[in-house]
Amino acid sequence: MTDARPLRVLSLNIWNRQGPSDERYALIRRGIEALEPDVVGMQEVLSDGSYDLATEIAGRLGYAVVFGTAKALGGPYAFGNAVLSRLPMRERALVPLPDAGTEERRSLLAVDVDTPWGPLPFLTTHLAWRFHHGFVREQQVVALATWIKDELPIRDDTLPPVLTGDFNACPEATEIRFLKGLHAIDGQSTFLADCFGEVGAGPGYTFDASRNPYAAYTHEAPRRIDYVFVRGPDKLGRGKPVTCRVVLDEMVDGVAASDHFGIYAEIDMTRR
Repeated sequence: MTDARPLRVLSLNIWNRQGPSDERYALIRRGIEALEPDVVGMQEVLSDGSYDLATEIAGRLGYAVVFGTAKALGGPYAFGNAVLSRLPMRERALVPLPDAGTEERRSLLAVDVDTPWGPLPFLTTHLAWRFHHGFVREQQVVALATWIKDELPIRDDTLPPVLTGDFNACPEATEIRFLKGLHAIDGQSTFLADCFGEVGAGPGYTFDASRNPYAAYTHEAPRRIDYVFVRGPDKLGRGKPVTCRVVLDEMVDGVAASDHFGIYAEIDMTRR
C-alpha cells in the first residue's frame, strides 16, 4: 500500500554544543514538531559513546536515531552525523571519506528506511569546511558517487536514494556541479537532483552572517551550502522534488536554532 503524500526530509547542521545549546535545541525540537519530517539528516553531532546530541534533541519526539562517527575526539567522544526517522530504519554503512592528507576526518552515514512507498536508502554527510579545500571536497564527492553507484544500483524495488548534508560548497562549486551531473571529475560523472535548485525560491542561503548571529563571527558572504539531493525522478516517476525551502531560520529572543539554517524538502515517491 502506498501513500499519496510526499516524503518529508529535513537536513540541519546542529552546531554541536556551541552557544546556548539548551535554548537552541528547544528551537530545533519545536521546528521538527512543526515540520513533521519523516527522516532527518543531522551534522556536527557529538557522542560520548553511549549517548549523542541527536538523541538529546529529538529522541523525546518519537524518532529513532542512528549515529555515525566521522572522527574521534579522544576517549569515548566522537564527532559525526546522525539520522533520525519516524519510520523503521537500520544502519546500512558508515563510509570514511578521503581527507587528502588534511586529517579533517569526514564520513557518509547510510541507513535503510522502511517507508510506505518501499525501502529508502537515506544518506547524510558533512564535507571539509575550509574555503581553499575544494580539492578535498572534490575527492569526497567522487567517493560518495562511487559508493552510491556500487552499493545502490537502480532498482524498481528500492526507492531513489536521498542524500542530505552540509557540503560546505555553493551551488556553482565544482563539487556540487559534479553531483548535479554538470561537471566530470577524473573521468567520472553522476547525477543527483538538487531539490532546492529545482523547486526552491530565492537564494536559499543556509549560512548567512547577515541574519544569523552565530554565523556573524565569520564575516562571510551569505551562502547556500546545505542540501537535499535525490537520484530522481526515476523511470517510475519516484524521486521528484515537490517543494524545498529554508527552515529554522528565525531568531527567538535573540537565539537561533544553529549557526546554519535547515533545508526542508518534500519528494514525491509515488509510482506513476
